[in-house]
Amino acid sequence: MVRALRAGASAESSDEEGTTALYLASVQDLPGAVRLLLAAGADPDRASGPETGDLPLCGAACGGHAEVAEALLSAGADPDLSEEFGFTALRWAAGLGHARVAETLLAHGADPDLPGPQGEVPLVVAARRGSTHTVRALLLRGARGHSPALEEARRMLTLDVEQELRAALRKAYGDEGHEWAVRRARVDGGVTVTVELLRGGEPFASQDLQTGHGAIATLLENELGVRAPFEELAVRALRGGDPGLDNWSVAAETLQLRGDEETFQAAVAWTASGDPLRQAFGADVLARLGFRTGGRPFTARAVPLLRELARAGAPVAAEAAARALGGYEDAPAG
Repeated sequence: MVRALRAGASAESSDEEGTTALYLASVQDLPGAVRLLLAAGADPDRASGPETGDLPLCGAACGGHAEVAEALLSAGADPDLSEEFGFTALRWAAGLGHARVAETLLAHGADPDLPGPQGEVPLVVAARRGSTHTVRALLLRGARGHSPALEEARRMLTLDVEQELRAALRKAYGDEGHEWAVRRARVDGGVTVTVELLRGGEPFASQDLQTGHGAIATLLENELGVRAPFEELAVRALRGGDPGLDNWSVAAETLQLRGDEETFQAAVAWTASGDPLRQAFGADVLARLGFRTGGRPFTARAVPLLRELARAGAPVAAEAAARALGGYEDAPAG
């Protein structure tokens, strides 16, 4: 590229279909090439492709290429410019769960409430996607649409994500002669479920969703001042069966901040249950219950319970209790 540019090639070069070099470098996640083209005079907002409907920033957002997006925005790309059919870079990032790209766009002034093609604001799209980190980024920038986003997160909680993805692929490609493959991967505090259609053992189509809908519903309820029932929060936390997921941690933090007797009694009941995961969740709630008031009001009653659980509980519950006890070191008795 350097040799070509020095020899007189234009930074705005495009192929016979009108696809620009900058667009190709953006979608292929080549930040060095992107910076080189921009420095040589490429327009970061020049549309690309046969119908001139593709933008470099949107291409970067689709691929989750945060470094490329940063380079384009720093060179003056308009974060709210829309492609054909009304897709903006933030709409792509929200719909595909690319939280780092969303954060980058918002930091460069992207409108958190600019609707997409169907008139939905990014917060609703991110809630459907199940990306907790994207929802957090939008909320930090004052995004609106809390109520419809909460409704969408709650709706997704009633569904089996894998079955929804299978149904969408069946609708698009039929169900005859295909093999299926399902993958689950930890991404940004959640699990991304990917369903692939195989032909001859090779994938030819796929769809994926993240599964942070429980955490998202809880975050939105907190924003709206909705006090979700204890058991509903516990169900959201336990749904993934993993204390390391956002669904668990957001529910525990929400209950910890309530800091009242009713929450203490609910946590005690969970630690006394026969389910080790439910015991671990109760211990996590007790770990910092009421700490925000400046004191630790449940120390005298919580510490003996946690010590017993740490001593005699199943491994996952005992580990949670031991962690919780660490928060009570040198704590006052009342």
